[in-house]
Amino acid sequence: MPNGGVAYFSAEFGLDESLPIYSGGLGVLAGDHIKAAADMNIPITGVGIFYSKGYFQQSINEGGSQQHLYPYIDPEASTYPVQLVRDAEERPLIIEVRVGGRQVYAKAWSVQVGSVTLYLLNTDVESNSDEDRRLTDTLYPSEQDVRISQEMILGIGGARLLAALGIQPEVWHMNEGHSAFLALERIRMLSAEGVPFETALETVKASTVFTTHTPVPAGHDVFSIDMMDRYFCDYYWQLGTDREQVLSLGRLNGTFNMTRLAVSTSSKVNGVSKLHGEVTRDLFHGWMPHIPRQDIPIYSVTNGVHIGTWLADGMKMLFDRYLPSDWAVRSEELDVWAAVRDIPATQLWEEHQRAKSEMVRELGLPLDLSGDGPLIVGFARRFATYKRALLIFRDLERLAHILNDPQRPVCLVFAGKAHPADGPGKELIRRIVEISREERFKGRVYIVDNYAMDKAKKLVQGVDVWLNTPVKPMEASGTSGQKAAMNGVLNCSVLDGWWVEGYNGRNGWAIEGATDTDPDQQDQQDSETLYRLFEEEIVPLFYKRGEHAVPTEWINMMKESISSLAPVFNTRRMVSDYWHKVYVPAIARGRRFVADNFEVASRVAAYKQFIRDHWSAVSVRKVEILADHSSRIGLNKIAFRAEIGLGAIWHKDVRVEAVGAGGSRGIWKAKLDPVQQQAKGLYIYEGVSPNDSINIWKSNANVRVTPISSDFANDFEMELAAWGAVPYTS
Repeated sequence: MPNGGVAYFSAEFGLDESLPIYSGGLGVLAGDHIKAAADMNIPITGVGIFYSKGYFQQSINEGGSQQHLYPYIDPEASTYPVQLVRDAEERPLIIEVRVGGRQVYAKAWSVQVGSVTLYLLNTDVESNSDEDRRLTDTLYPSEQDVRISQEMILGIGGARLLAALGIQPEVWHMNEGHSAFLALERIRMLSAEGVPFETALETVKASTVFTTHTPVPAGHDVFSIDMMDRYFCDYYWQLGTDREQVLSLGRLNGTFNMTRLAVSTSSKVNGVSKLHGEVTRDLFHGWMPHIPRQDIPIYSVTNGVHIGTWLADGMKMLFDRYLPSDWAVRSEELDVWAAVRDIPATQLWEEHQRAKSEMVRELGLPLDLSGDGPLIVGFARRFATYKRALLIFRDLERLAHILNDPQRPVCLVFAGKAHPADGPGKELIRRIVEISREERFKGRVYIVDNYAMDKAKKLVQGVDVWLNTPVKPMEASGTSGQKAAMNGVLNCSVLDGWWVEGYNGRNGWAIEGATDTDPDQQDQQDSETLYRLFEEEIVPLFYKRGEHAVPTEWINMMKESISSLAPVFNTRRMVSDYWHKVYVPAIARGRRFVADNFEVASRVAAYKQFIRDHWSAVSVRKVEILADHSSRIGLNKIAFRAEIGLGAIWHKDVRVEAVGAGGSRGIWKAKLDPVQQQAKGLYIYEGVSPNDSINIWKSNANVRVTPISSDFANDFEMELAAWGAVPYTS
């Protein structure tokens, strides 16, 4: 990549099953992201790790226990599409990172994906000790010392690799918090050039963006402060500041949180679906309770999948025949539904049956597909407890009745891995194997081992229904259902992640999955809904045959699924959103902050320091809320009058507003203006409610003061707010 463009850092990349350096959804999403960037000629460089033993290969023994196999992946073997990165003298390029007081060396390997290059670091280097040569063996190691070492190699080593290659990105994109140490390394590089820490921090922040995928606190990497000191003791001082200031960037609840570090050093943070954006605001509200969750500056870019990777060959030929060539690019301008509707039902059904037969053959399922065969339901994903793989088995007698109807048989196919350290996840696999061996479920419940991209393709292309039953709202986005949808496979899913946006009542089935009840009670409600859907809607519709013995109404739903979901939930749309809404603004902001010898970055750093130094003097001393019916403010509007102490801070550097519960975003705001200066640093502010319908006494109204600047990336960049006597709660 020439200077400029985007550096995309991720702990895993799922490009193809031939390069097994991914564990699941995050890696496959990263792989699809750079594939789409290559398709669209968007300048991106990927940075990750080459894991010498990958994630792991899975086998399931007779007792249902997951076995972990770690075969060595030789990057020099011709079977892997990687090349050793060399320097100008044709020697292997070696990157050095000081890890825990010792020097660790890493080679770099490259993978070419069209116009995009992916660089992968690996520590299996002769100069390292045997222990350090194993640091990059496996993905997501359980040992904290290995985990922090990997993340230093990814973040710090990755930034040094790009510098060694002469690549100077204008945007740095952290895909999850694993790579967040890159921000510290970029600050160190600027400090080495004489740039003060605060200015370097603002410069780095201006051109860094962060995507979070994890909606639960336990999913975010956390290291103890003692561990940070052991690994960074000789690194803190290189950033041009003291230990405490560096730690403050990631300190949270007495530990060092990588997501907190990523948020502190990014100008834009996004979740991966609209609902996940809301959930992330809830999570981050715990970090900054003085800011209403609706005001937490989290955006969302809903995930998509790479059509070229996940669309079955037969479906692709069918689409090429009936759809405009650019249907996935210009879906908003084209009537995709009209084009899909013109596909003959028999042809669409034949292609689906062909994909179904190929799936059964490739996965070795002993199923007879003469005629159309049974209705096949797929459930394939990581075996984490929150994904509730056992939900459909909650009432075994009822399930057996559904599966074993001789006139309308149904089969369940499960696949997925549990993390080697996840005991409950491994127990899910064992239990499914146990159930599959019961007489009543033989030939009706199958589990496929060693789930990877090759098997994922066959499943999302060949099953009839894609099942997803997570605990809402713990599915950040989910993309497997998107892959299924573009192949005409119908989704039956909890309304979580992307499905909240995709479901329209005609393109699949939904389980509400309320979030305000006891977990066991919720499982009961959701399983009851699931059984009812299969008994009353899904199975009858699948077996309702029309002319030529094809299920016409089912095929109409397939068409609705394809036309309503495929044009939206694909990586062309996703990467286009990132380019226009995230990357381009970050490029402009980054350029502005470094121009004229870091003039803007220096100004912002000095301004923030001044605000922090004097914020303790800011107070809302007195608030009066008056129902004023005079014509001066409008009938039934509410008048606010507040006495605000600002100390040394200029009144034009703050926003004063009344805030209350209610309104389209969950809160309402009314701007207050200074009408009188009572003394130095002491002002009277007044304003009125935004509309006539507010019940001021029920809306928990209060007055707040926040620092503002036209140079800020968002209204709450400093995470500061001063409230009246009764703090706002939401």
